[in-house]
Amino acid sequence: MKAIKEKQFCGSVAIVDDEPDALYTYSVILKSNGIKDITCIQDAREVPVILKERSFSVILLDLSMPYISGFELLKYIVVEYPEIPVIVITAINEINSAVECIKAGAFDYLVKPVEKNRLITSIHKALEINRLKDEITGLKESLLLDDIEHKDAFSEIVTVNQKMKGIFKYVEVIARTDQPVLITGETGTGKELIARSVHRVSGKKGEFVAVNIAGLDDTMFSDTLFGHRKGAFTGAMSNREGLIARARGGTLFLDEIGDMSEASQIKLLRVIQENVYYPLGSDMAKNSDARIIVATNQDINEMVSSGKFRKDLFYRLKAHHVHLPPLRERKDDIPVLVDHFVKEASISLGKKLLKYPEELIVLLMNHLFPGNIRELKMMIYDAVTRCKSSILSLESFKDMIDVSNSIDKELKSEIVRFYIQMRFPDKLPTLKEMEQILIDEALRRAQGNQGLASSMLGITRQALNRRIRKTNAP
Repeated sequence: MKAIKEKQFCGSVAIVDDEPDALYTYSVILKSNGIKDITCIQDAREVPVILKERSFSVILLDLSMPYISGFELLKYIVVEYPEIPVIVITAINEINSAVECIKAGAFDYLVKPVEKNRLITSIHKALEINRLKDEITGLKESLLLDDIEHKDAFSEIVTVNQKMKGIFKYVEVIARTDQPVLITGETGTGKELIARSVHRVSGKKGEFVAVNIAGLDDTMFSDTLFGHRKGAFTGAMSNREGLIARARGGTLFLDEIGDMSEASQIKLLRVIQENVYYPLGSDMAKNSDARIIVATNQDINEMVSSGKFRKDLFYRLKAHHVHLPPLRERKDDIPVLVDHFVKEASISLGKKLLKYPEELIVLLMNHLFPGNIRELKMMIYDAVTRCKSSILSLESFKDMIDVSNSIDKELKSEIVRFYIQMRFPDKLPTLKEMEQILIDEALRRAQGNQGLASSMLGITRQALNRRIRKTNAP
């Protein structure tokens, strides 16, 4: 047990008290509980000098001392060395004093005579918080590094975006734990690809088993995941293992968990909490060692708040959370994704590698992509399929974008109304002024390309030229 305590209480402690007996007593208590690195300071004036030379994991601080009061010293330490937790130890048993110290930044407030276990518990908590802060700092630093250790695990994900690289680093940190992973993001952002990456980095020897549970009622959910015994229901002519058994020693990925019924949510919670499940028609529990990864494109927090999703299951699933940004927030990926999908589609469809006009990237950069990467892939495959020459047609992309944009027509009209109210709250611009604003914005987004700008404005290029000349006329 002693070795364990020493490991738990690794760190350095400074004791600041003007009474020699108090210094000795606290030192003995700390040493008997595995804390060996102890510095005793009897003169409060020495504290600033010593802190410049070395740091401490925790400081025990008396309030009533000559020369410099403990409260003034507390305020100094909190400002100059905020990373060091300070535990105030004093004979002043007053609520106001305790409140003032905590407000000033003290980690804890203990009244003399301090009970030994209470002191050790407080120090232990302070050291544990320091350890967690160090882990978080290390994680942040690792997420900022460009180097990805398991590059092969992410080979299916095409990106140059720094947010995505940060997600890769986070996946590398959490993948080897057995805790569930919740992946959120809009449709088409690549949630299953991230789930597969988690599985690859985890080093698990079992299979990666994916299932979309949207539309499954509770019986179908149970049969799909847990399997059934012969005679469990009409048509059950033999025993059948479920997907959770197939994923033993590996990963079970459940997509669209926002559609689960409450009964199914309870069953999944039992699997996560107890690692057991019951096949349909069986009273014998079976063990599960599959890592659970779930995904949804719904607002899971709102579902929890409204009672549509169990709070206890949500917090179990959210042990690790990965949120994928939509394509409109990682537009620097559009050029590399276009190159990738054009090559992939050309090979898949047995065509020579096709080229595309430079204006295509500008056009795509100005599209919101409600379907995200899946929508972009569909666009390119469709354009490659229809292409009769060696260069993809820009018009085919414009047609598909027009269809996509028409879905959001009502929303866009609301946005326009809001924009006008916010930008012109007092005096509306004239039609000529508004036309100039729209033309300037379209040309900016199209990087000066009048063909694309006219497409954005819904007019011909000739009409745009006429309007430019008209608005520029004196």
